Amino acid sequence: MFLNNLLYYEDKYSIRVNEENDSIFYYFDYDSRSADINMEFQHFHPFYELCIPLCPNAIHFIEGIPYEIQAFDIVGIPPAKLHKTQYPTGRPCKRLIIQFNMPSHVPGLSNEYEQLLGVFDQKIPIFRFDSELQRRLCGKINDIYFLSSKADPMRNLIIHQKFIEFLILLFLNRDSNIYKNETILSELEEKIYTVAGYIHAHYPNPLSLEMLADAHDISPSYLSHRFKYVTGFSITDYIQMTRVRNVQALLINTNLPITEIPDLCGFNSFSQFNRVFRKYIGTSPSLYRKRHRIQHSGPAA
Repeated sequence: MFLNNLLYYEDKYSIRVNEENDSIFYYFDYDSRSADINMEFQHFHPFYELCIPLCPNAIHFIEGIPYEIQAFDIVGIPPAKLHKTQYPTGRPCKRLIIQFNMPSHVPGLSNEYEQLLGVFDQKIPIFRFDSELQRRLCGKINDIYFLSSKADPMRNLIIHQKFIEFLILLFLNRDSNIYKNETILSELEEKIYTVAGYIHAHYPNPLSLEMLADAHDISPSYLSHRFKYVTGFSITDYIQMTRVRNVQALLINTNLPITEIPDLCGFNSFSQFNRVFRKYIGTSPSLYRKRHRIQHSGPAA
């Protein structure tokens, strides 16, 4: 299927190069999603991710803030960034997810690789381009799509090369980005998502319902009821889940001793940290690290 004369698409098709804990890893997932399987809370990955929606509209949350996205936008998510996509009701939405790892420290090319991956660190890492640039970017992905089914001994290397070409094209045209967040929010929703964004930005610090209400000039009772109405979570649950997600990222991606992590993520004590982590994840932080961590140099706690 050739969508909008831009992208070749085959539902349920996937392309994999290596595994996610390898220094070079790619996973292209051509699939559909519907509103009935929207994620409940934001999640993160230990790798980079590109989300390219192929439906007219959806909402992508990044660190608690909603962003309107449309067909052929490119959403770039760096490792450990909390996010989720919320798809509209109705027919399932086609989308392409690209997950990848690549080493940023390449002898003689470290600066160039760091600049390429730096496009993911923009305040709003969502790209919308004119039709000609969309065609050129999709062309790089289409090259990978057709190459993936061939029994070529250089298949994985060429996929890597083509994807680097895609990132270079994205990097060189980053200033041509015409994306503007046009999410239509009620005054209530705008206020509540501002509070949610504040939680994501300040989760290592002491947070409470009263503190958040005072900082945003809202009564505590109003904030408590309306926050749950808009997000589906109580203030306490949202704060704790945000902290736990960031704990998970540190457990997987760093060698920090577990005893140092509670203070970095806003927990008052190690016992509270253990209790809350078990409540939401169902296991201890140490067992979680053993099961999920990516290999890093140096001893693990």
